[in-house]
Amino acid sequence: MDLHSGLPYWIIKNPLFDYYNPLKMDLETDIVIIGSGITGALMTHELCRKGLKCCVVDKRSIATGSSAASTALLQYEIDVPLCQMAEQIGEKNAVTAYRSCLQSISDIETVLKETGIDADFEQLPNIFYASDEKGVKLIEREYEIRKRYGLPVELLSKEELHKQYQLETYAGALLNRQSAQLDAYKAATKLFRYHIENDHLQIFTHTEVTSCEEAPEGCRLKTKDGRTIRCKYVIVAAGFEAGQFLPEKVMKLTSTYALISHPIDNKDLWPERCLIWETAEPYIYVRTSGNRIIIGGEDEDFNDPKARDELLREKTEKLERKFHKLLPSVPFKTEMTWCGTFSTTKDGLPFIGAWPGTERIFFDLGYGGNGITFSMIGAQIICNLIQGKDDERKEVFGFERIHTTL
Repeated sequence: MDLHSGLPYWIIKNPLFDYYNPLKMDLETDIVIIGSGITGALMTHELCRKGLKCCVVDKRSIATGSSAASTALLQYEIDVPLCQMAEQIGEKNAVTAYRSCLQSISDIETVLKETGIDADFEQLPNIFYASDEKGVKLIEREYEIRKRYGLPVELLSKEELHKQYQLETYAGALLNRQSAQLDAYKAATKLFRYHIENDHLQIFTHTEVTSCEEAPEGCRLKTKDGRTIRCKYVIVAAGFEAGQFLPEKVMKLTSTYALISHPIDNKDLWPERCLIWETAEPYIYVRTSGNRIIIGGEDEDFNDPKARDELLREKTEKLERKFHKLLPSVPFKTEMTWCGTFSTTKDGLPFIGAWPGTERIFFDLGYGGNGITFSMIGAQIICNLIQGKDDERKEVFGFERIHTTL
């Protein structure tokens, strides 16, 4: 399935990583990571820094799946607000999920600093505004529970939003100053290049894994070309395409749309270039990349690439109208558009760990709008489990909750 179409900005902005190395013979190794997107890259880094031998397998070129279309907002907020998540999975687990996401933003920055990688990481404030009266009530509840648990949050009125940030909103918003953004494609490709050069990492591109079996002594993978890979552990970091390796469906597929503006004068951007999103479902979100503006959203609950692509023009026009209404003083003219498919879960959380009853096949599935922060968390949890170390977060993000979230 085509994971995206149109013209994703990131593979225009960056040089393509023209790495071609299909697996041409049987292989034995310690750990195999399936997927070369940002999730696989963070997983690879965590394993390599602990001295664990691994290789990566992907049926595509490096990072040209969902990561090439990601708009890469890094937020501790999750698609399901904390006050609602607390009702679904309990306050303790919900707060653990939110705090884990907050910590992961700093952890991602640390990864980039310790490898010397420039992935356009920027710390920026984040505004979550009320779209309607229902959103006003949600904002009030959300502010209360975040304050109670010491999460970074400020409450702004409609007037303050307009005066400080030029936003024309229905009502007020929550502000936090511990969010960030990056270039996911750039981060993934540079992390892989770093470990190829420093840890002799092997990446086998254009190599499709068709089966993965666990045995007491290890795992055996088969490729479409008839090659066999034997290893101690497998980590599936293939997004919604991980479904073929799971005994049950664990997510819902959703189509989303994004567009990026022509460059504009920096003085015409809104103050502090805050990340912006709203309480409506589906929500729209806004960020910048240099002196360009990205707006995305208008999600649809279907995954048919043809139907998704046919709506691109209509969705582009809707996103443009919403942007002009939200920030009427900021000039915006679309230069590129794209759409893609991603996965969501009912409770807004990823699935991280091994399927119940198995021990050697792990999943790092950062579903939802927080895919990159979830991927960082997943890399840490799985690395700990492989080393025989307990990680209390595995209970929050594991598969044990599956029959209560679908």
